[in-house]
Amino acid sequence: MTACTCHETYGAHLRAKNIRIDGCRSTFGRDRTANRNNQRELNLYADARRQGIQPETTKTRDIRRALDCSDRLGRAYQPGDQHGGS
Repeated sequence: MTACTCHETYGAHLRAKNIRIDGCRSTFGRDRTANRNNQRELNLYADARRQGIQPETTKTRDIRRALDCSDRLGRAYQPGDQHGGS
């Protein structure tokens, strides 16, 4: 392998190749904020499940709805409970 003679420095060589390092991207192609939000949502779902509550989905709005229904019913919400809807 021969050294590049077309640039004065190795840094100039890399800049010419337009190499980019993006530390905020995940391996799934989503940015760090989206990953953080997704993890927060999953943690909220896991907390609800630990309480015996079964939200319809893992979406925050459904988890919060199940938590509110549990408060109203006085017991852990399960799908199909009466007065469980909005």
